[in-house]
This record gives sequence, structure tokens and C-alpha cells, in this order.
Amino acid sequence: MTSLTYPEAEQFLMQELRLMTSPIAIKYFFNQEELDSFRNSGEYYSPVKAITFCQVEIGARMENLPILLERNKLGCSNARYVFGWKEFDEAEVKSHLKYCQNMEQSARFVQNKPRLPENTLLAVAVVPLAAATMTPDVVHFYCDTMQAYHLLGDWMATQDIHPLRPALTINSAACGGNVHSYNSQQANLYLACSGSYNSGKTERGEINVSIPFAHLDAMITRMQKRIEDKGGVAITRLGNPFPGADICKNCPLINFKKAN
Repeated sequence: MTSLTYPEAEQFLMQELRLMTSPIAIKYFFNQEELDSFRNSGEYYSPVKAITFCQVEIGARMENLPILLERNKLGCSNARYVFGWKEFDEAEVKSHLKYCQNMEQSARFVQNKPRLPENTLLAVAVVPLAAATMTPDVVHFYCDTMQAYHLLGDWMATQDIHPLRPALTINSAACGGNVHSYNSQQANLYLACSGSYNSGKTERGEINVSIPFAHLDAMITRMQKRIEDKGGVAITRLGNPFPGADICKNCPLINFKKAN
């Protein structure tokens, strides 16, 4: 970050957007020297048993743990395929058949998922933004719809891109959604898949937003300017500190004035 440290950026986003859990900094390691540098940079955790990618993210966003995920600790076939740690095969096609009309469609749908080049990824760091010791590739937010609206509105404004074109797959939400953002260098908005809804603990109906880390500083600068100029981060109700007051627009009943 140029204007804020990683801890300051997380504190700002948590406070101003009223996020419930930490933004997740994701780093894909393709270089052994970078991976070794991460290992030597401080304390980190690894899963005890092989689990899903969205379960790994629970440790970062809910427990504030820096986690290094390596190939032997990823227990999800869908994520292994997206990360290039598993080749395309009939078993993967059959596991997606419940979403599709037939085997041919299922094969096409699996093959056009976002994917990292096969057998190039060494490991993935999944850490709270505040605990990042390396430059992240992607920042993943679990948020509500109005928080997502603010994040993506500022992303579109700062990147001069409109409209946003989300990439939603029939499966592989958290793993594939972040890989899409990394590959395309575009923001992504996507729903939980059936696996991440349960395994990733999104029973509150959270929606996923992924932002290339390189774009985050400009977004925060825009939010800071709105606070300075208008008094709050909100776009929908300028001057309001809460991003998305749940009030009917122009309702004459829900209104407040200083009493003294």
C-alpha cells in the first residue's frame, strides 16, 4: 500500500464498511524463493487435515490466522482442479453432472472454469489483510449486498470500467472466483456455491467480492476523499457514515434533527 499499511487498510475497511470478518489477502506462489521468503517472514499456520479452500479461508477471516495451504492439505477436488493441482478427468465431469443436462455439457462447463496453469502453483497464502507479509495478489471480501455495492462502485470508478461483468461458475465459488480475479485482473462478484455455503460458513447469505490487490489503494483513497468531502463513506446517502442505511428513499417519517 502507498497510503496505508496493511493493518491500517484492514482497520479502515472494517470500520467504514462495517465488515463482519477480515478481508482476506491471497497470494499465489509460483516461485520457490518467494515461498521460502513467506515461510521465513513470521509465524503461520497450516491445516491439520486436508480441507476445502473455503474452509481454509475461515481461519483467515474469522480467526485472524495467517495460513499457508499446500497441495497435500487441499481436500477439495474442485479447488484442486482450479489451482492446476488436478488434471481434467471423467471423475471431475461426473461430479458436476448434477448441475448440467448431460455429460457433454458438464465436460464443457468444467473445462471453462477459471484455472491456474497446471502444476505451476507451489502453495497459496491465505491471511487476514492486516497480517500480510507479502504483496497479495487478490483481496477477498465476504460481505453483504450493500457492502459489495460500495466496494464495486468504487472499483468501477477508480478503474474506469463499466459495467462490471461478474464470473459465476456452477461450482468452485471461493477458489474459482479468486482465480478469475487474478487471471483477469478484474473485480469479481459471485455467489456462494453449494460447497462454500456449507463448508465456508456463509449461512448469513454473504456475497463474495474479489478485488485485485493492485487496485485497492485507489479504492481506499476514493473512500477517504468521500469521507473528507461529505462526512461519510456512504455513496447511497452522502454524508452518512453507514454504507447503506436501510431506509426507504425520501421517506418523510424516518428523519432526524438535532434536538438542542
